[in-house]
Amino acid sequence: MARPNGQIRRGQIINVFGPGALMDLPQHAAIVGGLETWNWGGDDRRRKIVEPRLQAKVEVALQRQGLAMYEPPADNQDPDAPPSGVAVYRFPEWFTAQIDMKGPKGQRTRPLVHRRNLITQTKWQGPDRDKYEVVPIRFVQACPNGHISDVEWHTFVHGAGGQGPRKQNEEICRRDLFVDEWGTSGDLTEVAIRCDCGANRRLIDALEDKTALGWCRGRRPWLGGNNYEPNCRDPKGQLTFNRLLNRSASNAWFPQVLSVISIPDEDEKLQAAVEKIWEDHLQYVGSVDDLPAERKRAKVAAALEGYANDAVWTEIERRRGGDSGGPSKTIKQAEIETLMGSRDEIGKDKIEGDFFARRWRPESPLQPIWNKIDRVVLVHRLREVVSLVGFTRFEPATNDIDGELAIGVNRAPLADEVRWVPAVENRGEGVFISFKTEEVRAWRKREAVSKREVELVEGFKLWKKQYPNSKADFLGAPYVMLHSLAHLLITQVSLECGYSSSAIRERVYAGDAGYGILLYTGSPDSEGTLGGLVEIGRKIDQHLRNAIELGRLCSNDPVCAQHSAKQPLEERFLLGAACHGCLLISETSCERFNQYLDRSLVVATVGATGAEFFTDQDLALP
Repeated sequence: MARPNGQIRRGQIINVFGPGALMDLPQHAAIVGGLETWNWGGDDRRRKIVEPRLQAKVEVALQRQGLAMYEPPADNQDPDAPPSGVAVYRFPEWFTAQIDMKGPKGQRTRPLVHRRNLITQTKWQGPDRDKYEVVPIRFVQACPNGHISDVEWHTFVHGAGGQGPRKQNEEICRRDLFVDEWGTSGDLTEVAIRCDCGANRRLIDALEDKTALGWCRGRRPWLGGNNYEPNCRDPKGQLTFNRLLNRSASNAWFPQVLSVISIPDEDEKLQAAVEKIWEDHLQYVGSVDDLPAERKRAKVAAALEGYANDAVWTEIERRRGGDSGGPSKTIKQAEIETLMGSRDEIGKDKIEGDFFARRWRPESPLQPIWNKIDRVVLVHRLREVVSLVGFTRFEPATNDIDGELAIGVNRAPLADEVRWVPAVENRGEGVFISFKTEEVRAWRKREAVSKREVELVEGFKLWKKQYPNSKADFLGAPYVMLHSLAHLLITQVSLECGYSSSAIRERVYAGDAGYGILLYTGSPDSEGTLGGLVEIGRKIDQHLRNAIELGRLCSNDPVCAQHSAKQPLEERFLLGAACHGCLLISETSCERFNQYLDRSLVVATVGATGAEFFTDQDLALP
């Protein structure tokens, strides 16, 4: 296990480097340890994050009651204080020695050595008695259930398909191994593993032959070196084979996160108040008659101010009964209903609390684009809470259209026994634009839109063939249209709002409760905001027009505009008219990993599909 050799931000723990993720530290390659290895340097330094709506969703997802949410531990800068932070384990344990050698056929070759053969943590002694630096090998093996381990290189070289002397039931040779390379590309067809006995095998075999790396043994090194899960099987009950994995590849670790925007709710406020003093005081209350005595304590009185004893006692009984109080509404349904119900701006409203939003009404005369807009809400203050509940490898398990976790996904665990989950909170501002439901529904009924949606569905089916175990469903043309519009808006408004485009995030609402886009920004270490997005909302018609005009033409047209999601050669099955020249943005800003995009559903392009939501009449000036 490695201790403080590097630092990362708390937000990266949730989205990039959570338990089970692979990372490179200054001196080591490592895998981030499970939740049991996290250390705050004392419970008094552990900060609980209270968000009842999210906590209820996490408990449902993990099927466990009473889960808490804690902020990841910070490294204590005091050298005399107990160690704190997130521990990691060295991984992988195979290395290549940095020595230039010539192989039997003149190829470049380097020794492949195990950690137990090193003389120090970073040095290997060669046959010439010189000491050489080592670097971790690029490749490991893993399975879709999240298990990961070093490749059993001796078995790989001498197994079926390897050019070696191994016969049935013959013991595997354990002589020295080498990594041979031809050319300069690093392509797997030009890389082979060779044994000193003469056996060799190219790495491309590990991709082309699903049996080349053998059965998965269920190893979980992030939970401890010897931790494993027996009988690793796929959703059909079949034993799973290991797959070759480049440890620095983007598909090595996909977080499963749940996030909510904190919205005002009296029941949630009471739950949060009780939570603050539950462990120290209220869990010991025997009846409602005991509450007046508890309220004499300053901490209890401050937390329960404004709440009647009967209401507090009801909440205490609910907690003791194991009722999570889970909301019946989906995450996004509750949010859009709150946003749509925001009051109008009245004079100089006092901005306070975790959520403060006001509807903004434009002055006459209105541009034609307002025929499609239902309302604009200026979110002066918001709080986003993001929680990590698990992770996957090879294939991301994105949330459904309502922001809920997909059901039945086989996520890898964060700990042997999950009693709490890591979470972070971001505070910022935003602007919400909703579109008239009748306009969206009328647009979807058009023949050109139906035809375009069929093409997108065909592309989705091809994608599903590549990921047969995915639980994802096609999100529908309205979502793709709003999602594409959100990307165009992010690019446009970042030029004026004071935030970079990578700092602005999106939430797309395309369900029964309504259709809308929330663009927002937030920071974990700041209570204030620049105010730029709120001001953008006051000129949203102008920015919408500019964003839509931006989507008419791409620098890669006509190739981009004429792209079809069902073209098998390009394998961009979840994209229509979308590329890096028009719609693709930073993945930290996108809730769908830059998928489900098509600007031809937003505005007319040179592809001339006729499926655009905004027509030339909508964009005309009054």
